[in-house]
Amino acid sequence: MNHDSPFPPLSPLSPRPLHHLTAGPRRVLTTAQLRSHGISVSEADDQCRPGGPWQQLLPGVLLLHPGPPTGEERLHAALLYTTRERSVRVLAQPGPADSTAPHYEDAMITGPAALTLHGFSSVPPLSRLETLDVLVPRLRRLRSTGGVRIVRTPVLPAPERVAGVPVAPVPRALADAVATLDDTAAVLRLLTEAVVGGHCDAATVVRELTGAKLLNRPHVVNAVDSLVAEGRAVAEDRLYRMVREYGLPDPVWNVDLHLPGGPHLGGLDAYWPDQAVAVELDTRTSRQGPRREERRREGRLPGGSLPKDVWSEYARKREHLERLGITVVHLTPHKLRDAAEQQAAVIRTALMAADDRDPAAYVVVLPR
Repeated sequence: MNHDSPFPPLSPLSPRPLHHLTAGPRRVLTTAQLRSHGISVSEADDQCRPGGPWQQLLPGVLLLHPGPPTGEERLHAALLYTTRERSVRVLAQPGPADSTAPHYEDAMITGPAALTLHGFSSVPPLSRLETLDVLVPRLRRLRSTGGVRIVRTPVLPAPERVAGVPVAPVPRALADAVATLDDTAAVLRLLTEAVVGGHCDAATVVRELTGAKLLNRPHVVNAVDSLVAEGRAVAEDRLYRMVREYGLPDPVWNVDLHLPGGPHLGGLDAYWPDQAVAVELDTRTSRQGPRREERRREGRLPGGSLPKDVWSEYARKREHLERLGITVVHLTPHKLRDAAEQQAAVIRTALMAADDRDPAAYVVVLPR
């Protein structure tokens, strides 16, 4: 070697030292990613020998340390196994701490693991889940293996990014979790937490379960029936809070209206007799048939559409009351949860407008 040369010695054409990989923040890599670091399949296999420093978690996915994988490492391993190699890329733009995490475009965590990431307390933590469910397009050629269960769908929903990984929205993750259960109480715990915890409303849950063809299972139907009752109680509580928090005058609660000596006009959740303003909560859900659900998903029916006969009954009741001079405000649990102030303003406007309307017909108000 010429020590007097003014030029530095050439770097040898060799892979990066292995400690460069094992010391990094992401210690789960595919064999293809290792090749990009200059590590051949045979070299990787040698590192994974019994007692070696690495281990194979899933086909083509290696853990670059000998200890048990963390929950985060299991999630990334499952996604690396299920995603197409070309779609794994590193987010390079400035951002939060997890902005260097891989971005997976055609796979997402679903089922119980997704609910855990969404903050559900009624599912075990990741460390106690033996299986991770991963949602992929229907035509992907993959098999469930090594603690990863493949769940297929014709169309992937838009994922939510939680803890650095793509996660199915709560309704879809809920349906995939329910599909693995055979106990009414276990199903009801999940459904109740979804509704009471404000993740989604009962109608959304039922639509997703219908689309997943789970409402032909008796234990799921039993849980849904209990959920609808629970959803009504939650919506009523939100209605009480809205009236109190936004300073609306106290109505009479849960009443039936009758014409004097005449027919029953219907039940109402709240009624202001002096202003003839009524509130009706719509907490009913539709157990739609497969064809109707397919049409809704294709955009040919509005989301949450109820069957025609149910809407006809709503319309007849509302039209009858309004012909009698009673203003009916129709509220859904979704509106009460996400836009309570706006709904309070709608009711307040109706109450203030009472003086400008013709007097309403006399009706008999009885407790329901």
